[in-house]
Amino acid sequence: MKNSSTAHKAIVIGAGIVGLSTAFALQQRGVEVTVVDRIGPAAGASWGNAGWLSPAFTIPLPEPALLKQGPRALLSPSSPVALVPSTDPAVARFMAAFALNCTPHKWGESMRTYAKLNAHIFGSYERQIAAGVRGEVLARDMTVGFASLHDAGAILDELARVSAAGQQIDLTLLDPESAREYEPHLTENVALAVRLRGQRYMDPGAYVRALADAVLAGGGELRTRVDVTDVRADGTRVRVIGSGMDELTDAAVLCSGAWLPALAAAHGVKIPLFAGRGYSCSVPIDTPLRGATYFPAARAAITPRPDGADGRPRVRVAGIMEFADPDRPLNPKRIRVTNDAVRPLLRGIDWSGIDEQWVGSRPLSADGLPLIGGTATPGVYVGGGHGMWGLTLGPLTGELLAEQITTGRAPALTAGLDPLR
Repeated sequence: MKNSSTAHKAIVIGAGIVGLSTAFALQQRGVEVTVVDRIGPAAGASWGNAGWLSPAFTIPLPEPALLKQGPRALLSPSSPVALVPSTDPAVARFMAAFALNCTPHKWGESMRTYAKLNAHIFGSYERQIAAGVRGEVLARDMTVGFASLHDAGAILDELARVSAAGQQIDLTLLDPESAREYEPHLTENVALAVRLRGQRYMDPGAYVRALADAVLAGGGELRTRVDVTDVRADGTRVRVIGSGMDELTDAAVLCSGAWLPALAAAHGVKIPLFAGRGYSCSVPIDTPLRGATYFPAARAAITPRPDGADGRPRVRVAGIMEFADPDRPLNPKRIRVTNDAVRPLLRGIDWSGIDEQWVGSRPLSADGLPLIGGTATPGVYVGGGHGMWGLTLGPLTGELLAEQITTGRAPALTAGLDPLR
């Protein structure tokens, strides 16, 4: 689809779901695109996450409940939300700003913004697939399990608040017997479950690779092992400088995930951003799960995976929100914390077969909302700060950025998401 925009060429920095979705959406509007990345497609947070497209749980991460846990809980090695001690003042600034947003009023305000975005999640994926992305998204009900009625009360209250913000929620409460009848892998330690309808999941790595293939098939260029060090205005255009490159372009889009602040700060982006690192691993299971399964108290997400090389069904067990430097090595203790929490609740898993241990850094903004739009530098745009919802909102973010880049107008859906806020 051609247009009269003066943005004929764009360089997208980052080959995760957000960057590639932006490149793909720009191509649909007739823009020539080049995508550059430090490693390659789906190498970061777009690979090993749970792979959920779950509007019911796409919510602001700064929530009042986190303040109740207090600093001691954040520093506990067994906590599902962990803070790695640091003397870096940027960490203190982020945590202070994050805490200020953990209020009922702020959460409700942000949730209303998410509700508007969430209404477009599935449609954005469907448009990508219709336009040639050979990826698969599976529609399955989600099982949400609780070890106690107290745990269930907290999440049901949260879902009620999500519904009050305008998000459609379709759920059925299941007593222990009904829960195990629906999902036989649940153990007797599950006291109550919820069957949550209208959710979807995917193999995130496979989908992002398919998206990269679609960008290449559309005439785009993908360069790997490019570490971009500077993006700056150069006359009426933008200059992008990095390892092995020094090029002018009409538009530069910063989609570099947890490494976004290093490039975005020079363009007026001041909101604190930090790496919320997620951990996961794959394990064999005796028979396939019915669908995605969630244990909120442990913040543990379990998602069906393709069969392993041995032919056995597998699941991905993901969890932990660790605030730490994105380049910090994987801490295997974090994976054990999640696995130990899941072990009493889910039967049939062969815990001796753990592999694909992974840590990925999700860029989280202090107010829990993504950054989507232009910056103080003409021609420089940002798509980031999605926290845990980069995969969920990636295609929609790409569409919104492409619309603004090619029309010069910020879409109505980006209200409240201005990178300069």
